[in-house]
Amino acid sequence: MSAPVLLTCGDPSGIGPEIAAKAWAAGERFVWIGDPRHLPLGTKWRAVAEGEAPGDGAMAVLRLDFAGLAAPGRPDPANAAGVVAAITRAVRLVQAGLGSAVCTAPINKKALKDGAGFAFPGHTEFLAHLAGVDRVVMMLACPGLRVVPATIHIPVSEVPAALTEALLEATIRITVAGLIRDFGIAQPRIAVAGLNPHAGEGGAMGWEEERMIRPLLARLKVEGLNVTGPWPADTMFHAGARNSYDAAVCAYHDQALIPIKTIDFAGGVNVTLGLPFVRTSPDHGTAYDIAGRNLADPSSLIAALAMAREMVATRGA
Repeated sequence: MSAPVLLTCGDPSGIGPEIAAKAWAAGERFVWIGDPRHLPLGTKWRAVAEGEAPGDGAMAVLRLDFAGLAAPGRPDPANAAGVVAAITRAVRLVQAGLGSAVCTAPINKKALKDGAGFAFPGHTEFLAHLAGVDRVVMMLACPGLRVVPATIHIPVSEVPAALTEALLEATIRITVAGLIRDFGIAQPRIAVAGLNPHAGEGGAMGWEEERMIRPLLARLKVEGLNVTGPWPADTMFHAGARNSYDAAVCAYHDQALIPIKTIDFAGGVNVTLGLPFVRTSPDHGTAYDIAGRNLADPSSLIAALAMAREMVATRGA
């Protein structure tokens, strides 16, 4: 029997515990790592050992006791160490072969920083640290679109300096390798967005495209990579354009995330490419405003769990 997908609890004051319980009720099977006191009232659960299959019936829980209870909508820094420990444990178990993939529920970076001295911008960077990998790529995926931001959690004012040739090249190469290994696409087609409006319009609106992006893509094409661009970002995401590529590499966070969240807000999945193990996550945050009210939609988590299993199967093949 294959090892289970491991689902970390995320911030217990957010919707993570609720959508986990709803995903289980919808037929998803995984092992949840967290404090069962944080699950919605009435959730039936059973404790499992490391590496044990989730089975059916009550929700499988790998118990991890936190400092205290969780108030919906009110993050508690006292629980920060537990949130970090759940992620760390999931990675350790997958690396030991006792889990097939890591799926992570949303976290609150400020609460982790305040309560546990969390020194990472987000999940993606922390997972790279735990895996001992220098550079990974965040990809957002849904049935109609895959997008990759080359720069992620930085102010827009810092993007032009951060978007170096080395960073963009590494992002493209990791994306190509990930599409081959994790999605079974033999020759990935990559469309690269420009940084400036109209992709710079020949230098009239910025020179980054002509001086850096276009020469880089020309060099990669000589190597045999199927890359096109730089394209104006405002024309890349209509239905006809999306059919011409397997993933779009964008210059910055919102350039990539606005189109995918517009196309499929409920079903998007966050995937980390470049890790030695599979990691997915729902493409939304902690949603404190609806936590504890039984309003949370588990669709993105269900999609993330399904994609994790598909990626594991593709790697195995």
